[in-house]
Amino acid sequence: VTVPVVFRGPNGAAAGVAAQHSQDYASWYAGCPGLKVLTPYNSEDARGLLKAAIRDPDPVVYLENEVLYGHTFDVSDEAMSPDFLLPIGKAKIEREGTDVTLVGYSITVGVSLAAAEELAKLGLNAEVINLRSLRPLDEETIFNSVKKTHHLVTVEGGWPTCGIGAEICARVMESDTFHYLDAPAFRVTGADVPMPYAKKLEQACIPEAHNVVRTVKMMLNIK
Repeated sequence: VTVPVVFRGPNGAAAGVAAQHSQDYASWYAGCPGLKVLTPYNSEDARGLLKAAIRDPDPVVYLENEVLYGHTFDVSDEAMSPDFLLPIGKAKIEREGTDVTLVGYSITVGVSLAAAEELAKLGLNAEVINLRSLRPLDEETIFNSVKKTHHLVTVEGGWPTCGIGAEICARVMESDTFHYLDAPAFRVTGADVPMPYAKKLEQACIPEAHNVVRTVKMMLNIK
């Protein structure tokens, strides 16, 4: 039996919409057997993944971040082709590196890339992975990156408990990739509270580049 349906909608913190409209449901849906869960970051992701979702014979949950609606991204000639599709279940390495692996999805890919630029000023070369697909999850890309960098930090806007980062860390621990780690894996997440309405409090709950940089420095014992 096929169920070719796509559920598309906003997900995660936006701006000033408080606890009623700021939840990140990625881990909720990704925990459901039978669903495929996609989280685009940039324009090419949005085009290629949505077309792939529409063509898929199974139910797909397609989660967009509202803040990214106002962002512009460069688009390749390949992505403008009518035949352009992105494979479901395949992550993309947005930035290659050798010292630490940063794994994010949706808007936190941008957070991770910004953090990588700051880490470069400290002489650290971070690899940034754009998951694109949360279920199925591209374990191979994550594992290969961690085996190269020997360090892992996951970045997500959702709550820490039972989140995507927790799932990734568990899979690394349960695989032979664990033996390549030179330090414990760390998670950068949204604050474990309902999202406040006040702007300053809202900003304090959302992971930003400096949170990632601080976590990497702590992991590597850099003062």
